[in-house]
Amino acid sequence: MNLPTQAEIVVIGGGAIGCSIAYHLAKLGRRDVVVLEKSGLTHGSTWHAAGLVGQLRSKRNLTRLMQYSAQLYGRLEAETGQATEWKPVGSLRLASSAERWSELKRMTTTARSFDFELHTLSPREAVEKFPLITADGIVGAVFVPTDGSVEPSSLTMAYAKGARAGGVRIVEKVLVQGFEFEGRRIKRVLTDQGAIACEIVVNAAGIWARDVAKMAGVQVPAGAVEHQYIITEKSDAIPRGLPTLRDPDRIFYLKPEPGALAIGGWEKGTPTFGSTGVPFDFGRELFQANQDRLEAFMLPAAERLPILNEIGIRTVINGPIPISPDGEPIMGLAPERDNFYVACGFTSGIAASGGAGKAMAEWIVEGEPGLDLWAFDVRRFGNHHMSAKYLAERSVDSYWRYYQIHYPIEELSSARGGRRSPLYPILAARNAVFGSRFGWERPNWFAPPGIEPVDKPSFEQRPNWFKPVGEECRAARERAVLIDQSSFSKYEISGPGAFAALQRLAANDLDKVPGALVYTQLCNQRGGIEADLTFARLGEDRFYMVTGSAFGVRDMGWIRQHLASDGSVTVQELTSARATINLAGPMARRILEKVADGDVSNDAFPYMTARELRIGYAPVLALRVTYVGELGWELHLPTEYAQHVYELLWAAGREFDLGDAGYRAIDSLRLEKRYLYWGSDITPDYTPYEAGLGFAVSLKKKVDFIGRAALEKAKAVGPKRKLITLLVDEPVQLYGGEAIRRNGKVLGVTSSAGWGHTIGKAIAFGYVAADEADHADYEIEAFTQRHAAHRIDGAAVDPQRAKILA
Repeated sequence: MNLPTQAEIVVIGGGAIGCSIAYHLAKLGRRDVVVLEKSGLTHGSTWHAAGLVGQLRSKRNLTRLMQYSAQLYGRLEAETGQATEWKPVGSLRLASSAERWSELKRMTTTARSFDFELHTLSPREAVEKFPLITADGIVGAVFVPTDGSVEPSSLTMAYAKGARAGGVRIVEKVLVQGFEFEGRRIKRVLTDQGAIACEIVVNAAGIWARDVAKMAGVQVPAGAVEHQYIITEKSDAIPRGLPTLRDPDRIFYLKPEPGALAIGGWEKGTPTFGSTGVPFDFGRELFQANQDRLEAFMLPAAERLPILNEIGIRTVINGPIPISPDGEPIMGLAPERDNFYVACGFTSGIAASGGAGKAMAEWIVEGEPGLDLWAFDVRRFGNHHMSAKYLAERSVDSYWRYYQIHYPIEELSSARGGRRSPLYPILAARNAVFGSRFGWERPNWFAPPGIEPVDKPSFEQRPNWFKPVGEECRAARERAVLIDQSSFSKYEISGPGAFAALQRLAANDLDKVPGALVYTQLCNQRGGIEADLTFARLGEDRFYMVTGSAFGVRDMGWIRQHLASDGSVTVQELTSARATINLAGPMARRILEKVADGDVSNDAFPYMTARELRIGYAPVLALRVTYVGELGWELHLPTEYAQHVYELLWAAGREFDLGDAGYRAIDSLRLEKRYLYWGSDITPDYTPYEAGLGFAVSLKKKVDFIGRAALEKAKAVGPKRKLITLLVDEPVQLYGGEAIRRNGKVLGVTSSAGWGHTIGKAIAFGYVAADEADHADYEIEAFTQRHAAHRIDGAAVDPQRAKILA
């Protein structure tokens, strides 16, 4: 096909992801679509993929994407006439250790909360499903009957055939060489065969995605690593009808082939590929086999499958696969451009391609994917993640960790130490155990004498930080604590158009006097919550915005997307320029008044206000706000003063037994106060009214803010579902993702959960249908065990807010 001179949408990349996006765009009626492939369809990573399709993920929406893929593969051949070799043989996953069995039991509970079919099996039953394995060391197993495998090249050709039938043009052997821009938009795609004018560009270039993005002025942390698998010789001893098999404790997976077995693994130390750029002339190519890396998973596989000691290896496949720093795909509208979408970093691209193609098509056509995909969103990454060193270290680690045990609360050890607040050395000397968020080293908890300052996580048992975190929580409730929250994302938004622009974005009313703090959500047109943050009005047209450490790129991207291009609004990021020290607890005022040069009494400095103070030599913007439910202030100050202010506060607080606290204490304290967390309790899928945040919606303001019509309707009709708060008296470990049940029926899933250290109970939040939200008693299922739970209205601690208003 000749290269067209224009198209509405240009998709770059002819692998499974690119062709699926084109297919689904055609399904949505978009026919002016061109797919550009530099070589041939499937060349790159698709053609040599193993083709396993597993559906269950930790989040409901991610599972829904995979479920759609499996359903699509079951009908695509009949629709297009192109064979896909979809084999819904089911999947068997083994647990060869007690901790792995806890992980699988957690998966089972998650599956039940999704109404997803999954069965737990005994070792004997596992062997019955897959007679070639030995039962040695197996603790248990899970079986998903609707999983299976597909032939990747055939699947891609089916997408392509369906796309062409819908009017999509696919041009092979054309190389993208650059782009022409008009402001923040791409105007034309430049190729070795001419230019194409377009409205939208989609980067689905697989292992070349980072290089294509760079040409567009976009940063994408998408890399590539080597991945190996083998195909055995054929043997009559291999029965037909075997399911796919995963034994993560032995780091291998298996796909049955006709009379043979395909076996691959996720070994440690795989090489990266193309760290300085993948050559564009790399095509349908493989690497030399690596015997040491093969042995890393084949020897354990032979222990589980004795037949491997009797049959030989017919083929070794060692090819490049895409990967991201956290092992999850990268999708969405790039924050640097207004019309450049990315869909890359798919380590499990074949399994995800159906659902990902559908979500991307909806994102492009309708402006959003129709469901919360934050775990895949390109905006979860920032500048810190873009260095070649970070990408190489974290990608290799993510690859190896693919089959490692994933604890609900855990920290990675790779690519650490890059961003440190000024308080890092002081807190490290106090035995802080740090976690990482958006590259920042943040104190999670403080190890007292006699306890090793190292995380030792668990599933069903108390982790080693349980007691120390409890002490930090009690210190916050009874005395006062200091928390280093310098990693907050912080921005100043100013200019003659700032107030009007933000008032149109915020669901709450920002028309307050200077010095006021406003807690608000930023909603989409459906009324879903795109951001959850606080504005301090510093002047008539000057606002200070504070949001979560990992949400700055996303939240500011949403704001910039809706700003006028007339220069009336200026945005300055202050994250690295401002440290933040949180002083919280009933003794906080008595400590602050000893070092501050301003009046911090309740009359002079009430709740939800901002004041400029001096603490010692330091100029401080003090915000009287809390996320732990105590009297307190966030102290925002130039970073060079942080140690000085911390030392003054520590000295002033000595007589009140001031302590340090970390982020794990914050999480427990906020659960006790029913303070919600964006990304779990509130997302674009939920409205403020469903979450119980109607108090932060101002329908009285005379502004047609984004989402207003949907929220007016939602308030008038009433929420169809509600976020409820449940308490469990038993000493059970809850994390979020547990099933909420009543009278034998699954009503929903917990959005977040944990232990309330100062009330001595487990706490869980979760959405249920409105007509099921007013019962007194429920059950929470965790690790396949059910526990009695009772609902409370409001917060478990200080529901009248007397402490924060003191």
